[in-house]
Amino acid sequence: MAAPPLVGRNFLKLLDFTPGEIRYLLDLAARLKADRRSGRRGRSLAGKSIALIFEKPSTRTRCAFTVACVDEGAHPEYLGKGDIQLGKKETVADTARVLGRMFDGIQFRGFAHRTVEELAAHAGVPVWNGLTDAWHPTQILADVLTVREEFGRLDGIALAYAGDGRNNVARSTLVGGAKLGMDVRVVAPASLHPEPELVATVRAIAAETGGKVTVTDSVEEGVHGAHAIYTDVWASMGEEDKIAERIALLKDYKVTRRMMELTGRPEAIFLHCLPAFHNLETDLARQFPEICEVEDEVFEGPQSRVFEEAENRLHTIKAVMVATLVG
Repeated sequence: MAAPPLVGRNFLKLLDFTPGEIRYLLDLAARLKADRRSGRRGRSLAGKSIALIFEKPSTRTRCAFTVACVDEGAHPEYLGKGDIQLGKKETVADTARVLGRMFDGIQFRGFAHRTVEELAAHAGVPVWNGLTDAWHPTQILADVLTVREEFGRLDGIALAYAGDGRNNVARSTLVGGAKLGMDVRVVAPASLHPEPELVATVRAIAAETGGKVTVTDSVEEGVHGAHAIYTDVWASMGEEDKIAERIALLKDYKVTRRMMELTGRPEAIFLHCLPAFHNLETDLARQFPEICEVEDEVFEGPQSRVFEEAENRLHTIKAVMVATLVG
């Protein structure tokens, strides 16, 4: 497949990309993954400097961007919350214009989506969304690459997201699944269903790609026939004050062995963007034992692909940088 014209593009949300462009990124990620596993390292980003802005701390996003840069010969510069004056003593626009004159690309992981949009509007170099409260596009690339590796295709594959249907991962799953012709479902209590405007948008996309979109509060309906069940934590970073409320709302949507059986597919897999609460070996889980959104037996079981999925963050992020910086 010929490379689409992605050089110079920002990567803020999957709604901005065509199905063909997304599939190209997945193909490029698969090739870069194969190269890395065979011991080959590229030099496609040699001489490039990359700014990594983190309002929110991270394990996978930070490590994936850093290793991806080093693998391809670029220099990554981590800029944490206390390292720069973003939005405190310097406007986002001014920060963007400074960094854009010094760096070849900028990653942003933080809270408000408008911040990454403002960076992109003023930087003059590609800006990549490592996570905002609205969208998590690099995560979904890793998720669907994992599904494609498992089943050999994406068209018609049923992916059921169970949990908070209004968070960044759920929204991005809907968009990515619809763009790629998948049978994508959100299984959530009615009060946490995705925004109606977004559902209408993704249904229109699915009508063009051959995909299907389902939003339901019924676990049985939502997971029946699913090739993969996906979940996320019930309270995102910065929402710790809502934990008790979220447990009450979402306890019936915990991914259990029974839920996996309800798919009717012994080959069904389990996905999670991580970090996950699946046992009582973290401080927060000991404080709130019911916070676990997945049974440990599922998380650690033979159907789990969470660590393959985590590794794929590296390869898909590398693909996004290569495609938007050098093509």
